[in-house]
Formats: sequence, C-alpha cells, structure tokens
Amino acid sequence: MRNSRRGAVDPFIVMDVMEAARQAEAAGRHVIHMEVGQPGTPAPAAARDALARAMAGDALGYTVALGLPSLRARIARLYGEWYGVDLNPERVVVTPGSSGGFILAFAAFFDAGERVALGAPGYPSYRQILRSMNLEPVEVQSSAENRLQPVPADLEPLNWQGLMVASPANPTGTMLDRDALGALVDCAQARGAAFLSDEIYHGIEYERRAVSALEISDDVCVINSFSKYFSMTGWRVGWLVVPEGSLRQVERLAQNLFICPPHASQVAALAALDATDELEANKAVYARNRALMLEGLPQAGFDRIAPPDGAFYVYADVSHLTEDSRAFARAILDEAGVAVTPGLDFDPVRGAGTLRFSYARSTADIEEGLSRLRRFMVARGLAG
Repeated sequence: MRNSRRGAVDPFIVMDVMEAARQAEAAGRHVIHMEVGQPGTPAPAAARDALARAMAGDALGYTVALGLPSLRARIARLYGEWYGVDLNPERVVVTPGSSGGFILAFAAFFDAGERVALGAPGYPSYRQILRSMNLEPVEVQSSAENRLQPVPADLEPLNWQGLMVASPANPTGTMLDRDALGALVDCAQARGAAFLSDEIYHGIEYERRAVSALEISDDVCVINSFSKYFSMTGWRVGWLVVPEGSLRQVERLAQNLFICPPHASQVAALAALDATDELEANKAVYARNRALMLEGLPQAGFDRIAPPDGAFYVYADVSHLTEDSRAFARAILDEAGVAVTPGLDFDPVRGAGTLRFSYARSTADIEEGLSRLRRFMVARGLAG
C-alpha cells in the first residue's frame, strides 16, 4: 500500500523512552520514571465513583458532538472561579483529549500550506500534527533571557498566519505573565493571525497563577485538558474555547472527525471538576517534588536550568556534558535505572544538548531518582 508524504512525521521520542523503560522493567529492573508527563495519581475518587454509578444505569452512547451540555456549563463556570471570566458555555467544545482539540483547532483556523509559529523548545506533537495536516510549523528559537518563551521581537520578521503558545510550557514549566501574553496576542491580532493558547497545565502553578488568554481577548482559541491537573491522562477528554463566530465550523468538524468525545470520560470529567481537595493535595506533592528537584538536580551536576513556574518538568541544558542527549538519556536509563527525555523531542535545533526531567510521580520516586542520578554523575566524574 502506498504511503502519504503527510504521514512521514517524526516519532515522539518520549514514547520510545517509555518503551525502553518498559523493556527494562520486563527484564526485572526497577526504573524511576522521570520521562513521561503523566501524574502518578489516578483520576479523582469522585470521578471514578460517578462513572461507576453511570455505568450501572446508562448505556453511555453517543453524546452531541460538542459534548455534554452539563459538562460544557461546568467548564464555563471554572473560568469564573479561576480567572474571573464570564464565559458563555456555548463557546466550550469538549474534545477527545487536548490532541483532539489541536486537530479541531488546526482544521478550523488554518488552510493547507499556511504557517503556524511555535516557540522552541516546545511540545513536539504541535509540529507533527501540523505537518500531517499540510500546515507548516515555523519554530522560533526562544532565548534563556526570556525564560525559553517567545516574544514579539522573535516573531515579527517571520511570515505566519497563526501563533501557538503554551503557559505553563512543556518542557520548561515556564509561564508568561499578563503583559507578556498580551503582547503576543496583540502581535498575532495585528497581522490578522489566529492565536491559540495551550493551557493544559493550568492549575499546576506554584508561586503565581497562570493567566488565561481569555482574560485578554475573546478572539482567541484556548486548548485545555483533564489530563494534567485533573489527573486523567488515559481518559482522553479535553476542551476548546473558541470565538462564537467559529463555533459552528468547529462543530461540523467535530461531528465528522470524532462524532463525539467518549461519553464515559465526560461523566468522570464533570465530577472531577468539583474534586478540589484531592486535586490540591496532588499539587502539594508536585510542589514538594519541585523543591526536591531544584535542590537535587544541581547537586547531581544538572545546574543549568530555568526554575519552572508550573507544570511538573525541569528542562536542563546539558550541552557542557554531552553532544548527544539521546545517547546520554539511554546511558542514564541503562546505568542508573532512571528514564529521562532527551531534548530532541522539544527542540530539533538545540535539543541534542538538553534533557527534560518530570517530577509528576511520587515523592519517594523523586528522592530515589535524584539519588541515582547523583551516583551516575559522580561515577562519570561529572559531579563532585
């Protein structure tokens, strides 16, 4: 069978790391997982209980394409609670995870051949989904001075019809404040470009809250998910907030591409939105783990980092230690039993000299992982 050129996208390297870690575990080794951006906690108990009740008395068939009206209304209310934004529930579109949201947004706002600007380092699936849809990612090399976030000066000389930003960002965990985010929104709108804000790590912030693009403008598209703060990665449920004038176009696409999001996941998600005590307890673990990482990674020799404002990652410059982050990550897995992600996933230009460490797992795992990393680096003469 012939293959399309559109399908010739790069692999998601973190998934390859996960498979190598799985093979090591299958061989009897104990691996500390710092590679994957996945909470170590299950979906909130209230979410699991709500689904159990629904399964006892509901066929859980198709929902309408935009999602359960009760869930859309509750998500809209969340914007009032978190940001003071009065959001019309009709603008909320429930999606099959944030990945489904990216597909819907890219299809709704861009024509084939158009160019979408992205900050690098950044989430790799942005560029791969764009390429698979005959769109062109324009990666902008962000600077350490700007905490690895794009700024208008990086973008203004380039040709693009859309801009995607993430705050808190993957892989860095750095955030844009209101002025910085507003400057990027203004930059996009001044040229008539679409502005997309990836906010899937909102809720996981430490010293200041994240700013939603909806606090700045209604003429933006926001992508969010129940995977991170709500600890529901495998449930595959997320949402978009789109301008009212775009809603019917997004709805038509959703009807044809997905029919609807998973009904069972929507039931659980609705209950998860009110599981505040459990979710905040999860965040307290991430906060403790973050403190351990910011102390322990420099002690282990990984001292070139931008302290994360949110999410659960630390992105480290290891260019003084290696010219091949993929091989270095493999050595750490093989010799230390710690799975970490090479930066090539996030930045094809500079990623050979960077690693991403996730601290989403238990505190005991983080403590053990840091101990193993230190022993590995000392053994190689890279730490004192």
